[in-house]
Amino acid sequence: MAMEIPPVVRRYWLPILLITAGFLFHLLVLPHSYPPTHYDVLGIERFAPVEKVVEAYEQLSKEWLSETNHQSTVNIIKIRYAYELLTNPTLKRDYDLFGLDEHMDLLERVKEQYQKEHFLKINLPLLKDSLVNVPDYAFNVLTHESFTLAIAEEYPLLIMVYSKGSARCAQFIEYWKQIGAWLDGVAKTAMVEVGDLQLAGHFAEMRFSKQPFFRNGVPALVAYPADCRSPSCYMRYPGELFVDSIVDWVATSIVGLPRILYYSKETLVKVVFFSSTGERAAPFLRQAAQEYSSYASFAFVLWKEDESQIWLNSLGVESAPALVFMKGPGTKPVVRHGTFSKSEFTEMMEEHKHQELRQLRSDTSLELGCDSRGHSRAGNDTAIWYCVVVAGRPGVALSKKRQVLRKAQDQLIGAVDTSATGNVDNSIEISSAATALKDNRLTFVWLDGEVQKQICAFYLATDYNGACGPRGFGDDNDKPELFIVRFQRNATYEALKAEKRNNLMDAIQGQHGSDASQLVARYKGPDEIQEINKWVSQIIKDGDTREIPYFTSKVPDLVPEETSKEWLRTTKSIRSATKNLRKNIDFHFVDYLTDIRIGPILLMSGCISLGMIWLRNNQPNQNARQHASKDKAPKDKTKRPRPKLSSSLFGQPSDSITDVEPKDARQWEMTDSDSD
Repeated sequence: MAMEIPPVVRRYWLPILLITAGFLFHLLVLPHSYPPTHYDVLGIERFAPVEKVVEAYEQLSKEWLSETNHQSTVNIIKIRYAYELLTNPTLKRDYDLFGLDEHMDLLERVKEQYQKEHFLKINLPLLKDSLVNVPDYAFNVLTHESFTLAIAEEYPLLIMVYSKGSARCAQFIEYWKQIGAWLDGVAKTAMVEVGDLQLAGHFAEMRFSKQPFFRNGVPALVAYPADCRSPSCYMRYPGELFVDSIVDWVATSIVGLPRILYYSKETLVKVVFFSSTGERAAPFLRQAAQEYSSYASFAFVLWKEDESQIWLNSLGVESAPALVFMKGPGTKPVVRHGTFSKSEFTEMMEEHKHQELRQLRSDTSLELGCDSRGHSRAGNDTAIWYCVVVAGRPGVALSKKRQVLRKAQDQLIGAVDTSATGNVDNSIEISSAATALKDNRLTFVWLDGEVQKQICAFYLATDYNGACGPRGFGDDNDKPELFIVRFQRNATYEALKAEKRNNLMDAIQGQHGSDASQLVARYKGPDEIQEINKWVSQIIKDGDTREIPYFTSKVPDLVPEETSKEWLRTTKSIRSATKNLRKNIDFHFVDYLTDIRIGPILLMSGCISLGMIWLRNNQPNQNARQHASKDKAPKDKTKRPRPKLSSSLFGQPSDSITDVEPKDARQWEMTDSDSD
């Protein structure tokens, strides 16, 4: 049979729980949150000077050598450790200011090693000097004056808070050099020594006891974004002190550069980096991925020996590191083995940023001369120019058609080179196209009919579903189409259009028609290079010699491609470190355990709830006693009864005059007589 809980306990369970939690917090939790300091180990007050530390240690050491010594070896190790730390000026300063004590793991190892040994066998000293030699000119050590100027610059700023007496900082200096080299040109680096209390205290976190501290010790890293001009809008680095992780955090979270992922051999993109170590992309590569996102996509491939033959046969990559430019279907990849600098990579990107067959996009239409606003690659003096377009939905069929059109372009380029050397061109049928290509009046491009559905349907007519628009369910009909657009500029029309630009209705609608007349011819012949070039050459010959009426129409605008990846859509919200506790300070629930106010709050809450429950339970008894006293009291017979409300009060006339009580009316008391 289960034990029944007493009614009193069930009634007062909440205050009992709160009061018990308050006592347990004071007895168990709070002492562990505030462990004894090294000053307590020596038996002196906190922040005592070095002289008192030495005096206390000498007094305790005399007791060790006495015959009445009862100190254990572990306690002696604690005393010796406290003495060495508090007599080192740099370590004492760090401990007093921010509670820095990075040698606690050493203390635990020594205690475990000598806990069963005699204290005279302890290898002294326990702590080794580890001063950090940091030349101010080499690492940009900030002062309070230079700090204000540093955060006012346009570049992002990464700051390391370090201590000259920290062994971890001494080991991290070499990594810090590598971080500065990786971030060169992307972000600047600087250092702050914890001895500069005004600056170091600004970057420290604050306990409930108002004691500043660094959660993970030093070195501690904070960063200021480029758009940050306030000293309080910095961000703390939350991860481990690895070069790759720190550089990745700065490049991604602070600078806003994309993260170039590693891809397997099944998913290749245009610019492929082969790496044998697996490190993340350098910041300047991410910056290039952002700047050239309209021209190229980027990916990393981890080099594996068992896949080396695949990469050699498919791309011509012999070993890593290597860089590969894939410039379209059917083209030979451009491979560069070895490492490269930022400037070298920029030159390679400028040289290979375009595919062999250029793509007609919203950001390349003017450059290619395939835009309805009247821009020609040959210049503004050119009246007629042409653009050959292959449009279709991305897939195998479009890739084959692009490859054929690229070879047709290469044949015309070869014909141009042959005529330039003075050799006789045997292909008279393509001379018009070769001449137009030489004069920059002819351009070969391809169009993504799925993304650019409207302009694709405009040129090809709306019934070309195989080339324009997205695929439907079960739709395998991919049929790319080849067409040529003849552009003609009319000076008379442009003058008339310029006079109408002030028309209010045109300004509101934003439609002025096209700047150039456009005529479209669709190719219906076989996919043969010679036939395509003959057709293009004939179109150019007819378009240059015949008088064609000038006709304009509203051409749909090219849809901007989705070049803003997820890393660009997510805006950085940099907030003050004092206002956004969870973002700028690595908030932990354990921090509440250091708040001495929790215990009194629990006790006070328990007492308040106890009083409220007691008052609520005793309230019915008081009401019952009040009602009982009223029942026992004698009734007052002389009390006048309450008169009834007259209906005339509500605006209705009274039925009888007797309903109204006279002003001088009195009530006679009844007597005990039965007579009339």
